[in-house]
Amino acid sequence: MASRKPTTAARFAQYTSLGLLLPASTIVGLAIGYYLDKAFGTRWLRIVFLILGTVAGFVSLIRQIMRDSGDDAN
Repeated sequence: MASRKPTTAARFAQYTSLGLLLPASTIVGLAIGYYLDKAFGTRWLRIVFLILGTVAGFVSLIRQIMRDSGDDAN
């Protein structure tokens, strides 16, 4: 079964979402850490979840790039 190439608009939407992925995951990690810090009265969970959110964003970004580079080889 032949795979169809995505349209220009679909590629644009895909790469736009990649541009928003890293900042969004970083902000979500920071927000989770902030609320946990408020709930438990700590100060260090904000940093931990900020790092975890950033790492999660980079992992998703790298996976998408690897997936896209595999599509170009075919």
